Amino acid sequence: MPSVPNLPDVVLWSVPAFLLLTVLEMVSYRLRPEEPDRPAAGSTAGYEGKDAATSLSMGLGSLFFDALWKIPIVAVYSAVYGLTPLRIPVEWWTLLPMLLAQDFFYYWSHRGHHVIRILWACHVVHHSSRKFNLTTALRQPWTSLTGWPFYVPLIACGVHPAALAFCHSVNLVYQFWIHTERIGRLPRPVEAVFNTPSHHRVHHASQGSYLDRNFGGILIVWDRLFGSFAPETEPCVYGLTKNIETYNPLRVATHEYAAIARDLRAARGWREAAGRLFRGPGWQPQAPEPVPAAPVPAPAPVPAPGAARTAEGAGPAGPGPSVSAAP
Repeated sequence: MPSVPNLPDVVLWSVPAFLLLTVLEMVSYRLRPEEPDRPAAGSTAGYEGKDAATSLSMGLGSLFFDALWKIPIVAVYSAVYGLTPLRIPVEWWTLLPMLLAQDFFYYWSHRGHHVIRILWACHVVHHSSRKFNLTTALRQPWTSLTGWPFYVPLIACGVHPAALAFCHSVNLVYQFWIHTERIGRLPRPVEAVFNTPSHHRVHHASQGSYLDRNFGGILIVWDRLFGSFAPETEPCVYGLTKNIETYNPLRVATHEYAAIARDLRAARGWREAAGRLFRGPGWQPQAPEPVPAAPVPAPAPVPAPGAARTAEGAGPAGPGPSVSAAP
């Protein structure tokens, strides 16, 4: 592989901003608990100590596990990049098109992680909080090995793996600030093009009309183009359709995998097992059709009293021969 482009680590450089903004948001809830310029979210607004601690723990754990998963992912990307004859130079004027392309494939990766259960088992971690604040952005999965296949086309088109990692980091940093209820709707042109706090609140809501909406990372135009956009029209209820009652980071990271394992053990055949893995998180197999009851044979007719009888070797009974009187 050619030399690695010298690109900055935008996540590392953004950590001080993450901390500062989180502290400012916490202070804002102390000073003004109600939400400005948006429907009231009720008792779910703001921060809760155990929830925030779990989100921070998930974020710290993801740094360790992401470093492990990066080894096989870089190996695959390097192999694909070595095989393709295409090359896109890493210049200032190519970074924006590459970021646009990465955001497009991020949309499909994100959407796939909502509609395929084995992928959802990874992403569900990010949706497991019933709060929506800047620490929620840090609630990241520990099994992020599932996203790399969606970006293979970019590598095959000549995007350097390091350039893809840079674009992914930019996308991740952008999404930090949209995890907040402190910002209402932004000017209409911004809301029309970019992912905003209003759009992302919808994405994290658990109401039926909001489920599986607004998958975009930086841009919301992908959702508008592909029919997955929903505006914020009612207060959002955050969390899962069936919430987990734990703050244990290990259980938060693995609870859906455990549920899948239970469903696979109870599956009635390979079709159901495949559905449990590759269909949507709420998929249920069709109930087996009831087996019709066997017909009950009609009882044999009972002969009427005095009816004629037949005997073996004899014809039908009839009037007996006349008996003459003895002479």
